[in-house]
Amino acid sequence: MKTITIRDIAKECGVGVSTVSRAINNHPDISDETREKILKVIKEKNFVPNDTARNLKCTQTETIAVLIKGIDNPFFQKMIKVFEEEIQHRKYTFLLHRVDSNQDELEVALQLIKERKLKGIIFLGGWFSHDEKRLKQIKVPFVLSTISMFDGVDKKIYSSVSVDDIKESKKAVDCLCDYGHEKIAILAAQPWDESISGLRVQGYKKALEERNIPINENLIRYTLQEENAFTMENGYKLMKELLKSNEKFTAVYAVSDSMAIGASKAILESGKKIPEDYSVMGFDGLDISYYYNPSISTIRQPVEEMAKETSRILFNLIENNAENSHMLFEGELLVRQSVARLNK
Repeated sequence: MKTITIRDIAKECGVGVSTVSRAINNHPDISDETREKILKVIKEKNFVPNDTARNLKCTQTETIAVLIKGIDNPFFQKMIKVFEEEIQHRKYTFLLHRVDSNQDELEVALQLIKERKLKGIIFLGGWFSHDEKRLKQIKVPFVLSTISMFDGVDKKIYSSVSVDDIKESKKAVDCLCDYGHEKIAILAAQPWDESISGLRVQGYKKALEERNIPINENLIRYTLQEENAFTMENGYKLMKELLKSNEKFTAVYAVSDSMAIGASKAILESGKKIPEDYSVMGFDGLDISYYYNPSISTIRQPVEEMAKETSRILFNLIENNAENSHMLFEGELLVRQSVARLNK
């Protein structure tokens, strides 16, 4: 009787050998549907993986892990695709690992280093408030991508790639002010969020303060629940609450495009028009912000370039023993149909 091999399983399922291997080893970077299909065929064919070969492969595989907080955020999808391409092009194994909002990413990283013998790590999304002592526990090269780091940490012990969220947020609000708007609302994440949302709120306040425009705290709409703030659903919810409050405003700035689109739906459902009644500004430059009607004005982050630079820095650390480095990218202001000049 012919011995069933992993190649036979791959052919039967219409996938590659590496995909079968990932299903057997319960890797997270494979869909549940594909995994179930492969495991079903394995059971039907009575295929028994060679444990010795599996263990040897796991030991010898050079793996780069991407630890992501906010995996549901569409902003990260293009970056993940670039990371996968860049990592596999370098003949490393790509491991995508989700980190829940209440998890400590450093603890997750240290456990993965032990289990998978990682060669490097990309931390994607979230907020780093870890001290130097804890960061130094990570003994493999790592890069913080789109992450804000807690001030006071020696920049020589980590690498980073991001935009200046305060500066770019101020740019978005300055645009609204230049168009004559002074009563500008902002839709933000939780009030205790010191990361992306907190920095963008700082940029919002800085723009108004520099123009001597009073800050109305009632127009700063925070997410009060422990939920994913950067979503269309949350933008919709916050906007509905703002409209019901009867606060006077002529423009709304959301700290993400997804929130801006949700807010736009709430505005239109209320019988108001964009931009005739309210101007809308987002942040990120998602494709959907262009195709939405009316198209949403936004700050575009160069996500592909940021992902490639993150990869370049990481592999320079791994292969050339380079020193840690930091890259700040410029955002691009895109004024579209959702913003209009205010007739005074």
